[in-house]
Amino acid sequence: MKYAQNILQTIGNTPLVKINKLATGIDALVLAKVETFNPGNSVKDRMAVKMVEDAEADGRLKPGGTIIEGTSGNTGMGLALAAIVKGYKLVCVMSDKQSKEKMDILRAVGAKVVVCPTDVEPDDPRSYYSVSKRMAEEIPNSWYVNQYDNLSNTAAHYEQTGPEIWEQTEGKITHFVVGVGTGGTISGVAKYLKEKNPDIKIWGIDTYGSVFKKYHETGIFDENEIYSYVTEGIGEDILPKNVNFSLIDGFTKVTDKDAAVYTRKLAVEEGIFVGNSAGAAIKGVLQLKEHFKPDDVVVVLFHDSGSRYVGKMFNDDWMRERGYLDDTITKAEDLIKDHVDKPLVVVRTEELVSHAIDRLRKYKISQIPVVDTTGIVGSLDETDLFRSFIADKNIADKPVKEVMGKPYPIVKAGTSVDEISKLFSKDNQAVLVHLSEDKYHIITKHDIISSMK
Repeated sequence: MKYAQNILQTIGNTPLVKINKLATGIDALVLAKVETFNPGNSVKDRMAVKMVEDAEADGRLKPGGTIIEGTSGNTGMGLALAAIVKGYKLVCVMSDKQSKEKMDILRAVGAKVVVCPTDVEPDDPRSYYSVSKRMAEEIPNSWYVNQYDNLSNTAAHYEQTGPEIWEQTEGKITHFVVGVGTGGTISGVAKYLKEKNPDIKIWGIDTYGSVFKKYHETGIFDENEIYSYVTEGIGEDILPKNVNFSLIDGFTKVTDKDAAVYTRKLAVEEGIFVGNSAGAAIKGVLQLKEHFKPDDVVVVLFHDSGSRYVGKMFNDDWMRERGYLDDTITKAEDLIKDHVDKPLVVVRTEELVSHAIDRLRKYKISQIPVVDTTGIVGSLDETDLFRSFIADKNIADKPVKEVMGKPYPIVKAGTSVDEISKLFSKDNQAVLVHLSEDKYHIITKHDIISSMK
């Protein structure tokens, strides 16, 4: 009989799958190393078990101990499998930008999950780096994994992933492309492949908001490059020891939108249901296509499963909120379709200005139409109110009709966006759409700008 002694023995030997439709226009054979076939559904299973076993061997991890790690979710899953089989407790510290599915899965396999804010500096005591270290100091008989600087991470891919790719391509691989986060995958695979053939090119996929690309090209760690981004699992605001820049031939950056869009394209055009970093990786391959020749063999690694992003990249509402769905926006009705069900906020001519101010604050808006019994007769915006306040500090107690401006222009639902845009000026900050006999909706500059995404 053939069977594994435990789930850890099923890690590795993931398939190479040819990319067909999405590789149209690329003069090379493009193969995906689909790591979702690992038991924890990601490439991180490999290094998680390697780090645990190396820590056991040198005494850093003792029987009955607690494993503590800051993770985007996938390393946590690999560590959870190891903890279950080997009898350890596990605490996973995550940033709040990670998907709810990742957090729920970790809790399902027995891990304690601690969530930290994303938009803080790495050395901030609230960051998931700092919280992980502090918990390792406070919890008795614990071991802080530190996948970023733990070189067992790189070793796992040098010993496993690199050899698999070499054997599966019969040594014909010419380019390896992969998203870079902790750096273990790219560095371990690169080290092995370049030892076999120094001419193999290694390309890293980076994201906007990460320091890798500029640092690799200039040697400068530019803090101005660091800002919040949506793409999960790749990019960093630190320089992990596992990133061996000397083995990497270059980086290309992929936008959050492209990463999300191409994640969905992989599912619907290739039937490969993988995660957000895979979308970034395949878009990166397309961006690098001028580097490939007809006889080249390009291997791109897909880190994890799409099941961890069902509430994000595979959710139309989530995508639409961020402007990632390429909905055609050509008319007034297109601009307001996501909030057309909300009532138009108005103020009456005889109400006090203080009422209008309260409404602006409550609904977080900057413009408000003014009405009376005959219909729409004027408008107020925060700029005009500010100017009026400078002139008269008692303005809040006056009726709206004394400070209101001209009514906003009114257009039909079918009016083009180009025509609507021309109606905005220094003196006019909004446009009203006439939807039915007594129903109107407002279009602001924000709506126009949002349609440009």
